[in-house]
Amino acid sequence: MADANVITQVFLPLSLAFIMFSVGLELVIEDFRRVAVRPKDFVVGAISQMILLPLVAFGLLSIWSMEPALAVGVMIIAACPGGVTSNLMTYLARGDTALSVSLTAIISLMAVVTLPLIVSFSIFHFMDAASAPEISIGKTVLGVFAITTVPVVIGMTVKRLAPVFAAKFEKTARIIASALFVIIIVGAIAAERNNVVEYFIQAGPVTLTLNLVMMALAMFIAKMMGLGTPQKTAITLECGLQNGTLAIFVAVTLIGSETMMVPGAIYSLLMFPTAIAFLFLVVRGKPAVRVT
Repeated sequence: MADANVITQVFLPLSLAFIMFSVGLELVIEDFRRVAVRPKDFVVGAISQMILLPLVAFGLLSIWSMEPALAVGVMIIAACPGGVTSNLMTYLARGDTALSVSLTAIISLMAVVTLPLIVSFSIFHFMDAASAPEISIGKTVLGVFAITTVPVVIGMTVKRLAPVFAAKFEKTARIIASALFVIIIVGAIAAERNNVVEYFIQAGPVTLTLNLVMMALAMFIAKMMGLGTPQKTAITLECGLQNGTLAIFVAVTLIGSETMMVPGAIYSLLMFPTAIAFLFLVVRGKPAVRVT
């Protein structure tokens, strides 16, 4: 039990904080200015991820029968921002990496408010009073803020005050962040190994459907809005690659439910094959784009 507490209360938060710090290392003020200069790209991406994604998840859960705690877990991953892997995959797919990083960072900041609200609504909607865990919106807001916003700001500060160090450490930080992400996902699956097959049968199809539907919708909406190919690529991957580490942190550390973390872990496993398939479809041998 002590080991489990160390993992959920120390290792998981510190790992997530480092992952968000690595996002901050890639950010400069110009990325935020770019949002003001080219708001259309950002607005399309933000609406797709912050509004459409949770709505699609809720719609799927309305017709999909599953354990209430797992349903809440699906809503948690749907409410999370994109992860650091979305930035890397966007770069590899020759997408607009500046847009991807901006979406990840800014939506992570906004998730301080939106994530606790969606989680609270989901618990109230899908669970009865007897089985629903107690959740403090204020505590959840502070927890998400401390583990996402603060590390991003620290990363940006380091990049601004020590640009040479940041440039040298950025690649290493991304590798470490990716390794931590893998460790957390594998650990989450291992923690529920006795029920993982049953949970995968319940949550696997709906999380895969959510992933595929959202990537298709994001691409369609970006195309209908007349965005360029690099921007369409960035938005599609941002809507498909969610921050599974944050979902697990919210479920286990803030709510205290190991069952709720399972959909986030399963989604994190399933999103990579679809993202890699998308990558091979869109790559045309062009250099990655970073619009300023």
